[in-house]
Amino acid sequence: MSSNGGARAAGGWFGVAVALVVSTWIASRAWERVKLQPPDRTIQVTGSAKRRIVSDQVEWTAQVSTQDLDRTKAYRDLHGHVETTLAYLRGLGLKPSELRVGSATVEKVLDTEYVGTGEARVERQILRGYAARQAITVNSGNVPLVERASREVTQLLERGVPVSSSAPSYYYTKLGELKIAMLAEASSDARTRAEQVVTRAGGAGLGELRGADMGVINVNPANSTSTSWQGNNDTSSLEKDILTIIHATFALR
Repeated sequence: MSSNGGARAAGGWFGVAVALVVSTWIASRAWERVKLQPPDRTIQVTGSAKRRIVSDQVEWTAQVSTQDLDRTKAYRDLHGHVETTLAYLRGLGLKPSELRVGSATVEKVLDTEYVGTGEARVERQILRGYAARQAITVNSGNVPLVERASREVTQLLERGVPVSSSAPSYYYTKLGELKIAMLAEASSDARTRAEQVVTRAGGAGLGELRGADMGVINVNPANSTSTSWQGNNDTSSLEKDILTIIHATFALR
C-alpha cells in the first residue's frame, strides 16, 4: 500500500473516532438534561358551590273519571264532570291558558266468572260497564295557587264529581343562568382549597390552572346531600338545594 493510501485510511478512521466521541458526548448531555429536568408537579382538588332556591313553576294533574253501563252515557257524564272541574279551577283564579285537557279514554270494565267444576269448568268475561277517564293538567308560575288547587279540588267529590289529585311537580326555570354563576363559585372554591393544602404542606406555591372538569349538577330537596353520577333532578319539593361540583388541576411552583 502506498504512503498516500495509508494516510487516507488513517484519516478516515480518525474521523470515525471523533464522530463517535462527539455523538456519545451529545447523548450523555441530553440524558443529563433529562435527568436534571424537574418533574411537572400538580395538585388536583374538588370545588363545590351550593344554593337554596324556591321553585317558580309547578305542574299538577287532576284525573276525572266516571263509570256507567252505557258507553255513551259514561262519556257524556265524563264531559260534564270535566267542565265542572274546569269551572272550579278557573274560579280559584287559574287562567284558561294554564289549563290543558287531555284526551278522553273509554274502556270496558270486565269481570271474570267461572261456571261449572272440574273438566267442565268454563271461564267467561262479564261486561260490567264502561269506565271513562280524562286528565286536566295545570302548568303555572303561580305556585301557591296551584298548591291550593291540588289540596282543595277533591271538595268536588261532595258535588258528585269523581276527581282525584296527584302530587304537584316543582321546577326552577332559571336553572341554566344559575349554573353559570355556580360554576364560577365552584372554581373559586377549588382554588381556595388548593391554596389551603399547599400552605399547610409548605415547600411549594400554587401556580396556574392546568385543567378543569365540570361535574354533574345535583338538584335535591332542601337539606339533602344526595349525589349521583347522572345528577339528580328533584321535582317533588318546593324548596331545593342545587349542588355544583368541579374538578380542577393546578400547577405547583
